[in-house]
Amino acid sequence: MSDTTHPPTTVPGSAWDAVSTLYNAFFTGLVLCASMRSGSGRAAEFVYRIFDSQRERRFLPGLAKLGLEGLPHAVAAAQYHYLSNNIGGVAVQYMPESDRKAWIRYVPPRWAWAGTALCGVPPEVSTAMLRGWHARNGLALGNPRLGFVCTKQTADGQSALEGYYYEYDEPLEPERRLRFARSEEGPDFDPALAPVLASSDWPPERVAKARRNYAMEYIRTALPVAVDLYGPAEAAALFRLCARQVGMQFRDEIARLLGTPRDDSPESFAALAVALGEAQDDRMSAGTDGGMTTIAQSGWKLFEEDGSVHPAVVDIWHGLAEGMLVAHNRRLALEWVERSRAVPFRFEWRLRPVGTPPF
Repeated sequence: MSDTTHPPTTVPGSAWDAVSTLYNAFFTGLVLCASMRSGSGRAAEFVYRIFDSQRERRFLPGLAKLGLEGLPHAVAAAQYHYLSNNIGGVAVQYMPESDRKAWIRYVPPRWAWAGTALCGVPPEVSTAMLRGWHARNGLALGNPRLGFVCTKQTADGQSALEGYYYEYDEPLEPERRLRFARSEEGPDFDPALAPVLASSDWPPERVAKARRNYAMEYIRTALPVAVDLYGPAEAAALFRLCARQVGMQFRDEIARLLGTPRDDSPESFAALAVALGEAQDDRMSAGTDGGMTTIAQSGWKLFEEDGSVHPAVVDIWHGLAEGMLVAHNRRLALEWVERSRAVPFRFEWRLRPVGTPPF
């Protein structure tokens, strides 16, 4: 294979924005697809498992990274959601009331239910996020008296997703870890009372990269959960379709953010794939083989920490590239040459005109 295509020079922040934009849209699409095509009940279980897995994997290490260890548990939990979500580009407010009661408010526009997607999110799916994460923070902290009280939900047409962590006098039964109190009204947000990241520990470049990682983490969690919950065959069929649709819709915006050529040539698509892969910290190359454009990827930042994935996870993720190629040039097909499901991950594709014999 001869190297003939090289990634364009991109500003790191813009390239990271491309990744976070794509994966934010992909996550929203996964939830909408599950809600519409499998019913709100299964979609709620899907979202519950995603957020429960995220909490189990990231909550306690995140407290340490953010310097929140040692704070009263209600305050620590609320400050964690305020800081971590704001780093990820999510608009959240923090309102302390006491050592045992601290409010948070996710204000519109909602990150997870981006744009008009909010109109299609069933309320029980939004509640599942709270059940999977907020209601279980007390258990993670070893404090069975800490629960979460929800006072508003944007999925119900209210002004925000709002609520507070509260430390009760007695241990909570599982059904009491999350309760609703719609008659209560949270205090106004006062920035002077909110925690602030230390600029020396969190310079702008680290924050920008963390925003990219925030979006990637949702996909890293969601795809294996989808395969486990729905089974490989159903998950691949259902969510690969979603990935294709997201890729089609966002190809132009991703190309703009990456600064790649906008013509419909195979070389331009290879440049897009290489730039996007490198923005995710994957090792990419492109060239020609037998007169056809080829793309190769070594490593897979999304899943290197896990070591291996089910083949259906690869199938679903691959739908993003298929969708982007459809929008780029519907006369081209993306064909596997090599694929793996474990470290060291290695993928290779070639672009061929539709109608020519497969490789």
